Amino acid sequence: MSTAKTPIFLTGATGYIGGSVLVRLLEHPSAETFDITVLVRSAEKAKILESQFGVKAVVGTHQDLNKIESLVENAHVVFHLPDPDDVALINAILRGMRKRHAQFGDLPILIHTSGTGVLADDARGMYVTDTIYDDLNVEQMKSINPNAYHRPVDVLIAEADAQGYVRAHIVLPSLIYGMATHALVRAGVSNNISIQIPWLIRAALDRKQPGMVGYGKSVWPNVHIDDVADLYITVFDAAVRNPDATGHGWSGFYLGESGEHTWYEVSKAIGQVFVDHGISSDPEPTPFTPEELVKYFTSEELAYSAWGSNSRACGRRGRALGWKPRHTTEDMLASIPLEVKALMQRQK
Repeated sequence: MSTAKTPIFLTGATGYIGGSVLVRLLEHPSAETFDITVLVRSAEKAKILESQFGVKAVVGTHQDLNKIESLVENAHVVFHLPDPDDVALINAILRGMRKRHAQFGDLPILIHTSGTGVLADDARGMYVTDTIYDDLNVEQMKSINPNAYHRPVDVLIAEADAQGYVRAHIVLPSLIYGMATHALVRAGVSNNISIQIPWLIRAALDRKQPGMVGYGKSVWPNVHIDDVADLYITVFDAAVRNPDATGHGWSGFYLGESGEHTWYEVSKAIGQVFVDHGISSDPEPTPFTPEELVKYFTSEELAYSAWGSNSRACGRRGRALGWKPRHTTEDMLASIPLEVKALMQRQK
């Protein structure tokens, strides 16, 4: 007698986070019980996913809202891993989940990616704050500025959970680091590098000196790509195995962090690599000028939010489920030479 498989729909399979989560689902002890569908833009990558990894791949974009709604309606579990600010997209996903609940009485599971950028203040690199957000403190998580990055989507998801047609879990990665090396990267499907540190490295390579926003005094949390991918699977396992005991909705925010750093420390580490490679004679970072903030980060607002803010977090909710991150801030700083080398090679 055959057992029905769990239908899973995943967005972002070609991305840094999405690929890392997908490969863990493919290697999961219960992988044979999963029926995984992904949405990708590239027909070539879709063929690789189907032929080499046994994943059903649908070609489309995040603007194909009707297609996404239909795919979600056919899934018990949805991993939405890229683009935490697309309101139209999350509304399509929620419509699909509402339809599934109405049609089958199923209570579908949503695991969504937000980010600790939602906690960012306006320090502009000038000071460190004492405010630390604890994901077990529901009232504190509810108090986050409604106009913060990612927050409009987070609120829509939490409210959908409160309406009772979805069990929603929101993972908030911090600064993610480490170069992914898994099978999907080797197959040319998924991106292997993050955003924030590489962006600082590219700016430093152009100006031949590491830079920082203000004095680099503000603090962010960090997490290795392998650790944060494990957090998604920890939440998934708990939600499937024991949904009533797994925090969801307003009690379902999972901060992904395993240490914290100042932005000065990151830029100084880049500077030391530059000295070692003869690019610069001084490892000390210098403040970006207003013109450089626009040149390198597209706008002063984005630079202040992503590289000059404080975003302090304590991820106790995931740890309570059994998540055990292995990497530390020291590992993050030690990973920077590899990222500098990789980006230098790409510029050749």
